[in-house]
Amino acid sequence: MDRRRCISLALTKVPRRRVTELNAILDSPEIARLIEELEAVRWTGRPGYPIRALLGVALAKSIYAIPTWSRTVALVHEHEALQRALGAVPSVYAAYRFAEKLRKHGHLLDGCIERVLGRLRSANPGMGENIAIDASDLPAYANGQRFVSNGGRERASSEYSDPDASWGHRSAISTRKGGGFYGYRVHVAVCTVTGLPLAWEVCTAKANEVPQALPLLERAGNRVRTVAMDKGYDQTVIYEGCFARGVEAIIPLKRTQYAIPAAKLRTPRDERWKALYSARGAIEREFGRLKHEWAMLPLRVRGLARVKLHIDLTILAKLCLSFARPS
Repeated sequence: MDRRRCISLALTKVPRRRVTELNAILDSPEIARLIEELEAVRWTGRPGYPIRALLGVALAKSIYAIPTWSRTVALVHEHEALQRALGAVPSVYAAYRFAEKLRKHGHLLDGCIERVLGRLRSANPGMGENIAIDASDLPAYANGQRFVSNGGRERASSEYSDPDASWGHRSAISTRKGGGFYGYRVHVAVCTVTGLPLAWEVCTAKANEVPQALPLLERAGNRVRTVAMDKGYDQTVIYEGCFARGVEAIIPLKRTQYAIPAAKLRTPRDERWKALYSARGAIEREFGRLKHEWAMLPLRVRGLARVKLHIDLTILAKLCLSFARPS
């Protein structure tokens, strides 16, 4: 297949609007500052590929919902509009080295995310007042067979291609049955009005959801007034932690034979409570969008550090696109 044919196929499969959006993201003050900070920590004397082009490839990977670096770089090689937007065509090896650089200087990426969230909060005064917290499964890019053979011994952690992951349990969804899975979990706090993530944390699958809730609530900002969570978070420590922060906990009660502690009944279960809890669906919709429209899944990286970077870049691209879309 000749080059013109490849370019024609790329242009028919990729909407041109995304190139305009990627340009707007790279030109935004928050991303421009990140590029300057990464330029300042460049350790080699060689000029190499421009940081703008490398960061553009990293963001394009999420915007175009491509799970691997190799396919993202291949798209840039075939897409003339993307080449003009990035200003260069990095190699796949340069993309891998840049990902390692981002992991090494993760505090710079964290600072960029905070600046983007600050801009969004300024543009949306009510953003973050009512939030929802939940976790979702991320199956690892590894062999998910728990036993080496039928009826055999359990596989040791060192025998998996991703030893950082662990076994956990997930509930049934749609046609997928519940049960054990091997991988990670992403814990997210989402604004129920805008549907945008405010804070998130990636852990292995065995990590319980409850210990992650209050740290996420703390990182979600001081605007939070109510937080909606499902029945799995119905524990006194969650209610007490929310009350200490001046936040109403909107959580349904588990069925129990014991007396319900007073801490769980501070907020009356009236029509207002039902409306706030029904807004919890925003986090389920956001998980669906991030996984199916933004390439959060399938994972094609191994190791907790690489998975965290993948999630950070995915959510950063989603947040940036919310203010970079042309009117």
